[in-house]
Amino acid sequence: AGDKPKKQHKKKHAGVKAKKKQEKAGKVDRHNPKAHTFSGGTKSVQKRVQYSLERTAKKERAPRVDKNPDVPPPFVVVVQGPPGVGKSTLIQSLVKHWAKQRLIKIGGPVTLVSGRHRRITIIECPQDMSTMLDLAKIADLVMFVIDASFGFELETFEFINILQVHGFPRVIGVLTHLDGYKDNKQLRKVKKTMKHRFWTECFDGAKLFYFSGLQYGRYHRLEVANLARFIAVQRGMILSWRQSHPYVLGLRWEDHTDPTLPPSAPRRLDIYGYVYGGRLREGTQAHLAGVGDFHIAQLKRLPDPCPMPEDIENERSKAKEQAGQTAPGAKAKAKNMLRTLAERHRVVYAPGSDVGSIT
Repeated sequence: AGDKPKKQHKKKHAGVKAKKKQEKAGKVDRHNPKAHTFSGGTKSVQKRVQYSLERTAKKERAPRVDKNPDVPPPFVVVVQGPPGVGKSTLIQSLVKHWAKQRLIKIGGPVTLVSGRHRRITIIECPQDMSTMLDLAKIADLVMFVIDASFGFELETFEFINILQVHGFPRVIGVLTHLDGYKDNKQLRKVKKTMKHRFWTECFDGAKLFYFSGLQYGRYHRLEVANLARFIAVQRGMILSWRQSHPYVLGLRWEDHTDPTLPPSAPRRLDIYGYVYGGRLREGTQAHLAGVGDFHIAQLKRLPDPCPMPEDIENERSKAKEQAGQTAPGAKAKAKNMLRTLAERHRVVYAPGSDVGSIT
């Protein structure tokens, strides 16, 4: 078999290919003038150059200045949705994921450490128009919780319209109650329908997460981990109005009015919170949402109730030095040594839920 000569190639004598070759025989391929030169002369060159310059000019934007300090205030996440869709369960699941703590009741904002250089404040949005308006002004990320067994409700559409007026922040959707669909084909159809409806309301490509059901009273660990990972990489949009107007999200307040005064007397309040946007100064006017304009009498810097891991480590090393456990000239740890959060770093500050320090 190895000595057998190979078959010679037989040329086509009939058919389309053979016909084309016969027609081509005797002809010389001409040089294509459009292949290597500008066919339209100087005018064409000018038009092309002008077109490319216009395209680059359209992409240019005025530089935006981020006025947040080196240690930024917590990233504000607003959880919005109609009653009974699973907002509280979602917040409890996220707190359990990041802080390894159980949150029994949710009252007011929950601030926690989510990473080495990041803190997050989670707020549950109630069904109140004035609160919706206030939260739309300060939200860095909005999570729309949607009941897949019922569909979109009026509260979701209202809040989307409010956000569009106040400078649209980052938006993601969370689809719950998917465990009611036993048929896979129907489940896929519902997911697709809800996704495209969500895109119509927000923008094409808006991220939608699917939560199948509950496990020990919370959502599944892997589904919560995926959502938490996505929140962790989100960066707040630099909105010009927020950068030019300093504002404080009140995490806690105290009434220091004389108890002997009648209830109708003017109240004296202390409001605790992180400053966002520009610099807040004494002597300027401040607007308290729903109440009116006030004069800022005094601003006071207090110890951080939810410190960053780096600050905790610095305080720890100082305390060790004072106690004489380490030598004064000992080599400091490198900044990137802190790869994962230790138990002491997972701080939760939720005064409305009776969690965390109240000082």
